[in-house]
Parts: sequence; structure tokens; C-alpha cells
Amino acid sequence: MTDLLIDTAERVMTITLNRVDKKNSFTAAMYADMADALADASLEDAIRVVVFQGHETVFSAGNDIADFLKAPPTALDAPVFRFLRNLASFPKPIVASVCGPAVGIGTTLLFHCDLVYAGDNAAFSMPFVNLGVCPEAASSLLAPQRMGYGRAAEALMLGDPFSAEAALEMGLICRIVPPAEANALAQRQAQRLAAKPSKSVLETKRLMKLSYASAVDERMTQEGVIFARMLGEPAAKEAFGAFLGKRRPDFSQL
Repeated sequence: MTDLLIDTAERVMTITLNRVDKKNSFTAAMYADMADALADASLEDAIRVVVFQGHETVFSAGNDIADFLKAPPTALDAPVFRFLRNLASFPKPIVASVCGPAVGIGTTLLFHCDLVYAGDNAAFSMPFVNLGVCPEAASSLLAPQRMGYGRAAEALMLGDPFSAEAALEMGLICRIVPPAEANALAQRQAQRLAAKPSKSVLETKRLMKLSYASAVDERMTQEGVIFARMLGEPAAKEAFGAFLGKRRPDFSQL
């Protein structure tokens, strides 16, 4: 089974996370494929919109920890960082459909999507501190902007999850629907965008992001450097070892 399905129809590229048995957790190969797909779509005039979607029971559990530890992203040209840069700088509209758990990068990638629709079973979390690392995807910048500092601190420093209703209230998502309807709604909205005057849509997105685009790029680089460094430190080693050993981590001496 292919972990990632990439299809293009009627001017919309759809990237479907297709690893439900592994809770749609991301591998390095998936990041590389998504980065390449976004790079190609940015240059292809026939593609006007990109949609990210998962299954109605799960969007993504974040990184596949076993795969992640085989080749940790210790350099800024790692597949995950290349995907995030291509996502943040993508000039065309990005629509996402999110149902079930959206963990770590499963949540942070949404900060770079233009329209996000969620099932009423969606649950968002950014538990980077719990893994002994720091935020990524410029979420240390974008989460306080979107959520307010206090709620961002709960989400990023405590790793507290938040519901679809909270995500709607803070503006991370556009609408909540039954899970069985989320992907279809995202596709309809993508088709509406694809039917608009292309240049008008592109310029509108560019202008809306103009005030913070350079700050996002700078923050993403800073996070990447720190993230890579922290992977080799004791807290991350304890966190990942505990995860693989199915035990509670002990940070009392760290």
C-alpha cells in the first residue's frame, strides 16, 4: 500500500495520507514526496489548488518515531524541513481536511494552510516539549499570533491538546462538520478556488501573508537549528527511549 496518494484532477492536486494502520504517521520518504509534490505544483499552471487530507478517523499522529530515529533531521536540508519550507512558501491556495488526531506536525502544518475544515472528532496537539525538543514549522511564532500567548503556552509548553471547537474559536480552522463530510467539503471549496481568477487568488494570498512571510522563514530556520541540536541532548534521548520502551519518561534530573 502506498503511504501517500497524490492525485490531480480539475486543477486540484490532492495529497492523501494513506497510512491509516500507522495512524498516518509521517516518514522521511513521505516528507520528501510531499516536498517534491509542492515544488512541482508551484510551477505547474494546470494546478491551482492543493488539498491535504487524511482518513475520517485520523489525520496524522505526527512523526513515525521509529523511522524518525533511523535518520533524524540533523540538518536543514532534511526532508521534513524541505517540506515545511515548501509548504510555508507555496504561492497557491492550500486546503486541508482534518479528522481525528492531528499531532505535532499534523497540527503545525495547518498554520500554513489557507482553508482548514475539521471533523467534529478532530483533536489537535503539539507535544514537542514532551519529547525533549522544541516547536517546528514556525509554530513558536504563529501559534501565539493565532491562539494568543496563554493558550499557545498551554499547547506548546505543556503539550495540552485542544478540540475542534477551540480550533474554530481561535481561527485555526474554518468550519466543523461530521467526519464523513470533511474531505468532500474540502474538495468542494478547492474547486471553488480553482474556478476563481488565478492571478487574483495568488495576489490575495501573497498580500495577506506579506507582513510576516520573512519572519516565518527566519523563525523556521531558527527552530530547525535548535530542534536538530536538541535531538542529541539527554531529554530527547530519554523521551524517545521511553516512547519506544512504552514507559513514562523521567525528566527529574534533566
